[in-house]
Amino acid sequence: MLPHRNIHELLQAIREANPEKEAYRFKRHDLWRGITWTEVADRTAEVSRALMAWGAAKGDRVGVLSVTSIEWVLADLGIVSCGCVTVGIYPNNTAADCKYVLDHAGIEILILENDAQLEKILSVRDQLPALKTIVNVGGETDSSLGVFGWDDFLSRASETSDRDLEARQDSVEPDDLCALVYTSGTTGVPKGAMITQANMVFSAWSAGGAIYHEPHFVVLIFLPLAHVFARMLIYASMHNATTAAIDGDINAVAQTLKEVRPHYVPCVPRVFEKVHDKIRASAQASGGLKAGLFEWSIGIGLQVSRFKQAKDPIPLWLALRNRIADLLVFRKVRAAFGGRLVFAISGSAPLNRDIAEFFHACGMLILEGIGMTENTSFSNVNRIDNNRFGTVGPAGEGIEIKIAEDGEVLIRAPNVMAGYYRNEEATRETIVDGWLHTGDIGELEDGFLKITDRKKDLIITAGGKNVAPQHLEQVLKRSPYISQAAAYGDKRKYITALVTLDQETIVPWAQENGLAGKTYEELATEQAVQDLIETEIERLNGQLARYETIKRFWIVPGDFSVDGGELTASMKLKRRVVVDRYLDKLDALY
Repeated sequence: MLPHRNIHELLQAIREANPEKEAYRFKRHDLWRGITWTEVADRTAEVSRALMAWGAAKGDRVGVLSVTSIEWVLADLGIVSCGCVTVGIYPNNTAADCKYVLDHAGIEILILENDAQLEKILSVRDQLPALKTIVNVGGETDSSLGVFGWDDFLSRASETSDRDLEARQDSVEPDDLCALVYTSGTTGVPKGAMITQANMVFSAWSAGGAIYHEPHFVVLIFLPLAHVFARMLIYASMHNATTAAIDGDINAVAQTLKEVRPHYVPCVPRVFEKVHDKIRASAQASGGLKAGLFEWSIGIGLQVSRFKQAKDPIPLWLALRNRIADLLVFRKVRAAFGGRLVFAISGSAPLNRDIAEFFHACGMLILEGIGMTENTSFSNVNRIDNNRFGTVGPAGEGIEIKIAEDGEVLIRAPNVMAGYYRNEEATRETIVDGWLHTGDIGELEDGFLKITDRKKDLIITAGGKNVAPQHLEQVLKRSPYISQAAAYGDKRKYITALVTLDQETIVPWAQENGLAGKTYEELATEQAVQDLIETEIERLNGQLARYETIKRFWIVPGDFSVDGGELTASMKLKRRVVVDRYLDKLDALY
């Protein structure tokens, strides 16, 4: 039995239990402000009333095109509380991408962030006959175009009576949709996963129960709410009545961490990798004694980490050295995350074990978990008192996991989606006899799930060897000079790779090696850089089986990025895009 029938009931239960507790923090004019659960419930009702007054019927899809913000959260709560369906759209989507989602979902009301987003939508407006109302939260209005301000939108809330609102709220059933979440499209055209009220309530309950929390905890949410990972965590924090600081300014995350000082923060591996690279580059740039002390401290911390992982007592001599290392180095690292972080959660893509151990050495525990859009972003997570690096942890309560004969991870749980919107064929392929076919290859050991690769990504060499490209890419990224990698070699005699340079480390290296002032593109073609990367790959090949080793490589003259189209919004490699884009370079390696 679910603890609540729908999200509205969950919100009301939290409001009744914690009426004056701070629910969310958000920034206005460079100042952090708070809002209580009572205020959240009231403002949610106002959004619901306004939607109904503007003609939103139960089951209608309402789009939200914005960075993560308090308005995003309140809009979502208002949408789902009156039985409508939230369709989040990534703010960095192109006009064509936005048009696809708006058209496919049949959105009539769109809430967007500002004039930049409005301009994007207006450029494709003539291709969206269903779109009738645009709510521009922070910009211009034009009623002749059906563009209204946030205050204009809310001003009609009074037209909906208490009786009508309550009747609508009471009519929302567990199997009603609360979200259409469009997959980020690593393999082609995005599909709209139909997430029900019961799916989201269950994920909030199961994930909320697995995430350690105390009444005073604050979580920072900066990841895009168009992704179900961040949205599920909003509901999990609601389930736990945890205060959530909301700020989607990715460029200001470093400052936000210092201001909010969160107790935990959900993140994607790429952020941890970037922070790790920046810390190491800064230490190396210091040179001399400081660089030596840093490496000594990390060495001590890694020894302590391995004792902790094995749950063995730490020798006194090592504990004393670790205390010195903490005073010299580790406290400064933790201060960058606000200074009171109890743990971090990593999801949406595999976390390199070396990265997890580096931060653990510094006194920061990163708990890796996993979830998909198709299971409302939660199946497994490591616990604060029960964790293993290199795994995504045990399953959450109420979730069944098994490994198929071919190694694929299968999941059965109340948070598995209802299916793909307007795509019955894909639904039948993905959910078979109640089991979600994740597409992940994995193994279970003592209840801990370890993901080894994606089923569709497996490379089968000309010699018949099965090679997991994600594993190779994780190994390559252990080089401080490699930012991203894409392994290749299906039906080929050997494995090759595309690699990108890590600007945090390659620029200082270039300055020290007579290449100062060179651009990224110029460095990618320099023979000295080619030799450096070749040496790094030869070193890392020692960690691979012979048939997995990278025989040849090509340095891409620019890093992979979301804007460039090589990465999804959750920083996953769009393998097909990358291979198609650089196929001539890959062919030349054979």
